[in-house]
Amino acid sequence: MELFLMTLTTGIMVGGIYALVALGWVLIYKCSGVLNLAMGELTLIGAYVSLSFYQMGVPFLPSLFLSLIIGFILGILTERIFLDRLIGEPVLTVIMVTVGLSFFFKGTIQLIWGTDTRVFAPAVFPLKPIIIGPLIIGQVYLWSFIAAIILLCIFVCFFKYTRWGLAMQATADDEMAALSLGVSARFVYAAAWAIAFMAAGVGGTLLGNINGLNISVGYLGLLVLPAVVLGGLNSVPGAILGGIIIGVLQNLSGTYLDAYFPGGVKEVAPFVFMVIFLLFKPHGIWGWERIERV
Repeated sequence: MELFLMTLTTGIMVGGIYALVALGWVLIYKCSGVLNLAMGELTLIGAYVSLSFYQMGVPFLPSLFLSLIIGFILGILTERIFLDRLIGEPVLTVIMVTVGLSFFFKGTIQLIWGTDTRVFAPAVFPLKPIIIGPLIIGQVYLWSFIAAIILLCIFVCFFKYTRWGLAMQATADDEMAALSLGVSARFVYAAAWAIAFMAAGVGGTLLGNINGLNISVGYLGLLVLPAVVLGGLNSVPGAILGGIIIGVLQNLSGTYLDAYFPGGVKEVAPFVFMVIFLLFKPHGIWGWERIERV
């Protein structure tokens, strides 16, 4: 029971970070209907930028803040340079462009930072674990989870209470109606990419504090896809819930199934669960089910 509780707790905390990255997937899909297949590389870029500032002697929180600013700028530039001309084009065309961006970003990352594993040294979070009854929780997991939840709350409030956030929601619900009310679709798409860069970068930075940072962390951007699909591709609350579900599922499968199916079952389990889940609920937990009348 102690092992189960520890596995469950750690899974929830890692799932909170996954939810932050999943938010980037949802934002771009809500605004443009496009799956951004370069999400893993966005996660890497933000993490490496934050690490670079930290290694230059900048404290961790200012490093994270600076990486948010750079992520915001890079998101706008990416949308303006590569995607702005594709507004109104078939969705498949835009998805293929994100595939190309994935390879471009990955090559740029390898050119600048290399492929060796890097760690935040000195450690950002205390190494001494927190003991709560039978639970032993690493502080890096606890503080990363708290930071992820705070940022998720900030993003949710942004969408719900700010003019920019409401404009993004309006465009996602009905682009033509939003345009008729004076909402700029170009602004909405640029803002979506900027916020996706920021959310993914913070998620990558927190994950880098847990396991170190190398090019394979970009795979976690793809690992978050089952969380997005489970919650619903256009649902922010669904991204949060889906991220936590996938974090728990991954940890439980790694703890209890690795002994019987060696070879990385914890990386495969989320995708298997996603396929089975979609057989019964194709639109996810809170996804929009479009009904067409004939």
